[in-house]
Amino acid sequence: MLHDWFIRSVEKYPDEPALIADGRQLSYAEMDEVSCSIGHRLLAEGVARPRVGLLATRTVETYAAYIAGLRIGGVVVPLDPSHPADRLAMIARSAGLDFIVADDTADAALLDVLPARVVSIGSSAASDAAAGSALRDNSPDWAGKPDDLAYLLFTSGSTGRPKGVPIRHGNVDPFIEFNVARYGMGPGCRHSQMFSLTFDLSVFDMFVTWGSGAALVIPSADDVYDPIAFVNKNRLTHWFCVPSLVSMASRARLLSPGCMPSLRWSLFCGEQLTLNQAQAWAEAAPNSALENLYGPTELTVAMTSYRLPKERSAWPATSNGTVPIGAVYPHLDFQIDPEFGELQVRGSQRFHGYHDAKDNEGRFIEPALPRPGSDRHEPGPEAWYRTGDRIVLENGVLVHLGRLDHQVKIRGYRIEMPETESALRMWGGVDDAVVHAVAHLDGQLELAAACTGDVPSVSELRKRLRPHLPDYMIPTRIANLAGLPVNDRGKIDRTACAELLQKKFAR
Repeated sequence: MLHDWFIRSVEKYPDEPALIADGRQLSYAEMDEVSCSIGHRLLAEGVARPRVGLLATRTVETYAAYIAGLRIGGVVVPLDPSHPADRLAMIARSAGLDFIVADDTADAALLDVLPARVVSIGSSAASDAAAGSALRDNSPDWAGKPDDLAYLLFTSGSTGRPKGVPIRHGNVDPFIEFNVARYGMGPGCRHSQMFSLTFDLSVFDMFVTWGSGAALVIPSADDVYDPIAFVNKNRLTHWFCVPSLVSMASRARLLSPGCMPSLRWSLFCGEQLTLNQAQAWAEAAPNSALENLYGPTELTVAMTSYRLPKERSAWPATSNGTVPIGAVYPHLDFQIDPEFGELQVRGSQRFHGYHDAKDNEGRFIEPALPRPGSDRHEPGPEAWYRTGDRIVLENGVLVHLGRLDHQVKIRGYRIEMPETESALRMWGGVDDAVVHAVAHLDGQLELAAACTGDVPSVSELRKRLRPHLPDYMIPTRIANLAGLPVNDRGKIDRTACAELLQKKFAR
């Protein structure tokens, strides 16, 4: 079970720090007591194996409640309090939440509109350690089966409603085991936690850290805007974030050679990592190994990794200027569709199908099996999950080329917008770029780009790109931005970029 990784560390390293958050530090033994106390409170609700909505704040109590929800056999459903109330209500109804767990920082007005009763866990939970023994003595930690659900995450859906991705304990266990061994964490190590609990990369942060006896360090709201100070103040050894943060730090002139000497590992995931971003971070953290990871939520956090060589001269030169995503984990199977280049995966980390079975349509290559008690089918163990990502093998390693749905036809030509974005970065001299096909009132499409950095004029940009791209692939409109908009997960918000370009250039 996922929580067993934490419990084993409690037994091995009771006095080592487990969590540092909001000016407080808890040892593994103390964290165990708090999670047991909260677990006892949740058991008092009288629901067997509950669906536990967790208001995802950055307090000690929230992280302890995550473990507590698992320990009582619950399914944890993180909810981001910064999201619109109607979206959270939609998720709560879809997930069938039995209750919502909230700490002292929760907005009472928000809780009032959510369609589930609220279980309050105040800061007193951290001091009420005696109650923890009740869970330990009277209701032992739940011993379930690998096929039991651990957590349910909701991602953006193309239909306009969130899609639920249920992940089972058996999906997560091989992922945690592989990565605990890979990154050499253990007592004395200190790992960042930059991701919202609604983002599946947070599962890596929590359980690879707690599965190894290391300390998880939670940034404050201000720390997010000065990651270098956060690293140095907390003497972090392991770092994990989205590549967009590198661009943000570079624009703010926060990165300088050697400014993060304590880092031993720097990991990136969630979007394409450019070679330029990697170089800026590698120079700032010279003692750190740098890896690029890849994986959709449906394949349990990440499923490939690529470690850049220490010597810059040995770095690969990829066709799109991004760091390769590397090799698929050895316990998974993959294939690349020969016609469209789509990556397709199966194996122990592949989820068993969406929360709403209607969302499975078109996402799997059969065979499918009947869903028990339903006339619908769910993917069998041999079914391949279609990632929707275009992947190519270059010099023996996998390179991510973009999404299949980031294609457009202009004047009869099919254009892969990530290819134009790569050319803008490689030869146009810009830092970041998002390309969108702007639709005009007469129905005509025109390529426009949102760019950051030292952006040249449109005429100069076209001059630079003509030796490398056909004319129909070169944007005719450019928006020079101080920074690209990002979503609540820190990733570039392509939808917001598209809306900006459409509003600015449509005619």
